[in-house]
Amino acid sequence: MFDFGAERRSRRPSLTPMIDVVFLLLVFFMLASRFGLDMHLPLTVAGQGAGYSGPPRLVDVRPEGLALNGVTMEGDALLAELARLTDSAGDTIILRARDEARLQRIVEVMDMLGAAGFTRLVLVE
Repeated sequence: MFDFGAERRSRRPSLTPMIDVVFLLLVFFMLASRFGLDMHLPLTVAGQGAGYSGPPRLVDVRPEGLALNGVTMEGDALLAELARLTDSAGDTIILRARDEARLQRIVEVMDMLGAAGFTRLVLVE
């Protein structure tokens, strides 16, 4: 019938190319990763420090805007009203996320208040 020649012994596959690929991926992910913090947010744990005093200062952070004590307003108007409601920059301002506001939005509001000089921010649910 047909003669296909002598039967060859099967070769074992070489693992060297696979090991090279694994090490290349390891080096890539080690170089592409970021180890460390980009930013530090100083937050006061509830129950620390002095008690709350003065008029209410509740800032609702919403995805589309801000509200101070239930009244919707823009950033500059909010800062002016907070300056009127506070005696010093160390007075407590309470931030509350509403309507599924993203964390980035809350951080932006905290940065805005910090840039205006307000140092005591409390984040509540």
